Amino acid sequence: MSISGDSGRSYGPPQPNPYGGPVPAPSHPYAPPPPGGFGPPVPPQPPAPDTGGKGASGWIWAIGGAVATSALWGSLLFATGGFSGEPSPDLAGYTYTSDLCADTSLKPFEDGRYRPSQNPSTSGANPEHSGSQQPSVDSMWCNITLQQDGGSSSDYSSATVYTTAVLHKKSDPAPEFADTYRAYEKQSSPSNHYKVTPVEDLGDEAYLVTREGQDSNTGRYAILAVRHGWTTYQTTWSSYASGRSTNNQPTPEDVGDMLKASTRETLAKLRG
Repeated sequence: MSISGDSGRSYGPPQPNPYGGPVPAPSHPYAPPPPGGFGPPVPPQPPAPDTGGKGASGWIWAIGGAVATSALWGSLLFATGGFSGEPSPDLAGYTYTSDLCADTSLKPFEDGRYRPSQNPSTSGANPEHSGSQQPSVDSMWCNITLQQDGGSSSDYSSATVYTTAVLHKKSDPAPEFADTYRAYEKQSSPSNHYKVTPVEDLGDEAYLVTREGQDSNTGRYAILAVRHGWTTYQTTWSSYASGRSTNNQPTPEDVGDMLKASTRETLAKLRG
């Protein structure tokens, strides 16, 4: 799972004054003088018919209604940021948590016979979490070291799950999200290469990155990345087993299935 600003903005035409009435048209400096300056006198105009005040009252109500509507529209624009020109972030219902590990689902890994390591040689806490809230992004991390059931104390093997979640509050990550993970396909070497596969029914878009090649004989490496609105989530699996290990490495399909199941359950918790 992007796994962090404001640029200059153009401004639209001036907004109508939400509180004022009609603005009088400016007088033309070269307009002809009003009647009566020179020439024959202009006969007086006949008086307007008496409407009993109803016409004037109608105009007053019309102008008052227009002013009230303009004031209401202006208030709504101010309240929603309509005058600022800054887009409103679509976080798709996800919220910040200071402990992402508490929401990270481990059940799919436990079903695959992996559990948090209790090895006293592990440095630091396990799981280990951190988080940060900034004006532009809220970021969350969780690292969990796992050990496979049935392994002996002499086995040199390890598995780690890294998860990150980012709430993008100032910019939409969509335009560059796919390219970020498609770039792994360009990192291939003679002995290893990466495969990027779209994943259906996860957020707005999701990609599974798997490493294949000689290193897959002794280890597995895979990334599952999801974008849902302006929220991004990434979970990474990294495992290694020495040649002396009695445990079998999970297949790439097994790793992908565990990451997908854990991600679905974790994202559901983050939206709850």
